[in-house]
Amino acid sequence: MFLDLFYGMRDEGIPVALQEWNTFLEALKRGLHGSSLFRFYHLARACLVKSETYFDAFDRVFARVFKGVEGELDITDEVLEWLRDPENFQELTPEQLAELERLSSDELMQRFLETLAEQDERHDGGGRWVGTGGRSPFGHGGQHPTGIRVGGKGQRRSAMKVAEERKFKDYRTDLNLDVRNFRLALKRLRQLTRTGLATELDLDETIDHTCRNAGEIDLVFRPPRKNEVRLLLLMDVGGTMDPYYEPMSQLLTALHEERGLREFEPYYFHNCIYDHVYSRARLLRTDALPTGDLLRRLDERWKVVIVGDAAMHPAELMEPHGGINPHATSPTPGVVWLQRIAGHFNRTVWVNPDDRTLWDQSHTTRVVQRLFTMFPLSVDGLGEAVHALVGARV
Repeated sequence: MFLDLFYGMRDEGIPVALQEWNTFLEALKRGLHGSSLFRFYHLARACLVKSETYFDAFDRVFARVFKGVEGELDITDEVLEWLRDPENFQELTPEQLAELERLSSDELMQRFLETLAEQDERHDGGGRWVGTGGRSPFGHGGQHPTGIRVGGKGQRRSAMKVAEERKFKDYRTDLNLDVRNFRLALKRLRQLTRTGLATELDLDETIDHTCRNAGEIDLVFRPPRKNEVRLLLLMDVGGTMDPYYEPMSQLLTALHEERGLREFEPYYFHNCIYDHVYSRARLLRTDALPTGDLLRRLDERWKVVIVGDAAMHPAELMEPHGGINPHATSPTPGVVWLQRIAGHFNRTVWVNPDDRTLWDQSHTTRVVQRLFTMFPLSVDGLGEAVHALVGARV
């Protein structure tokens, strides 16, 4: 049965490895699960699930593998129909409430299952059956200090458990980011290397050298570790990018606040990169920087992030003087400039704010994907883009 849980999680796409599985088995060996399925469930989830994004997938696997164990609740549609229209409930006095029997969790579940098996009609009021507006531990719209709410919304918040249809959803990782999430994803954008003068005490080497000198202290210093990442950000602005003003602003804010970068330079373009990029979104001639000068000044070690939807008229990408701005056209096609950028820098990614399902619908987007690895502007997408920039090459 336990192997069914392991392979079930794998089938659902939950990343569980042998290390987590061995930890789980060791916890079972030590009896940390006790004798309760409830505690076993939480122990398994704590040991085997690395992220809350997989909680709902884990619940589906757990329910499938351990179906029927300790009496899985099976609330029929007929019972739920009885409870949709609860009778009015007369509030209990403190004395009446004190007289109600308090049940443990196990007693409550056992009695609930027995009651469901016996009951064959609707019941309102009273203190035994699954019903509404009563003092029974089971039902809806009543009151009991240790009860199970079946169907409907909570009213007096006195239910000890809730038995109803699951309405939870998987935590999503494909939503647009906010500034905080941008910062978390960009923390990985670091490559710490030791450069400069040896001014930092190397404690391990100092101890080793001191031991070799028979206890005579021999201080060993090393260069400090610094982030050597230099980042060039090229951002599409205007037109079809207008709906993404907010996430683009958040991305730029997060990068400006990422103090770990050695150097950071942001520039704008419209639809495609041509002979010039711009330091301001107005794309004024006074703010123009020749793209060729940018490539000559920045060496191949710079990391490049291009953000845009890559959706434009094919002529803007493939033809000379194809730029949509007649006052700033280029004799060199935009695709040539993109090829030069891709060939000049060692690590370059393209981040697309459009939904991934739209990428294949645009001819120009498909062309851009042949030049750059494209990632969505989402939690997972930005994390993968950062890994592509600083991770080891395959």
